[in-house]
Amino acid sequence: MIVWVSSFPRSGNTFLRIVLNRVYGVKASVIYDIDGVARRLGADLVGFTDRPARIEDLRESNDVHLVKTHRQRGNEVDEMNRAICLVRDGRDSLVSWAHQASEADATRFEAELTAMISRRDTVGTGSWGRNVLSWLLPPAPHRVLLRYEDLTQRPRAAVERVMQAVTPQLRPAADARIPSFAELQQADDRFFRRGITGTHRDELPGELHQLFWAQPDNVAAMQLLGYGTRLDDSSPS
Repeated sequence: MIVWVSSFPRSGNTFLRIVLNRVYGVKASVIYDIDGVARRLGADLVGFTDRPARIEDLRESNDVHLVKTHRQRGNEVDEMNRAICLVRDGRDSLVSWAHQASEADATRFEAELTAMISRRDTVGTGSWGRNVLSWLLPPAPHRVLLRYEDLTQRPRAAVERVMQAVTPQLRPAADARIPSFAELQQADDRFFRRGITGTHRDELPGELHQLFWAQPDNVAAMQLLGYGTRLDDSSPS
């Protein structure tokens, strides 16, 4: 059985995999040929494992196989596949991703962010709004929503809730210890940069904020998630 661990980039997927590994003792593979995050941070910290078989074979397996993806829900995802759909305010995700993309040259930040907001790809990662909508619509009980705010504020409770929905046969470890954000920053403070909600408020330039809201898919996804429908600093309802 496959359980997709899906999110747009920089929405907390790495921390989610760390928590899943610590609390449930399960490691995740990736849809990609290489897990760049595991190479950067270390497979043990991330909770990474090589994908043991083809996606088609994992789907038919009796064992639980977690597979991370930042792609839109597409052909490799069967309609009945289970999924943890991790979401974060698109403005925060995009700002964080642009910072990561411009690590080698900070002057590239706004150019990277502009390109990310303007994406129109219908396959692969795509735009933030299109990516989120692909996983959440149409609604399905086997594709379970997890918010970044809940994951970071109450990691164990948040993960236990979604795992009970998608893999009730797995049991959490009573003595599991989840690393603090400060500990993760010691491992790589550029990857684990701020770890808070609302980073767009002081990092997203006004004209790019307007560009974000000019994308219909972003508006639809933000409204669906309760993150607001205008240039504001709203929180999820």
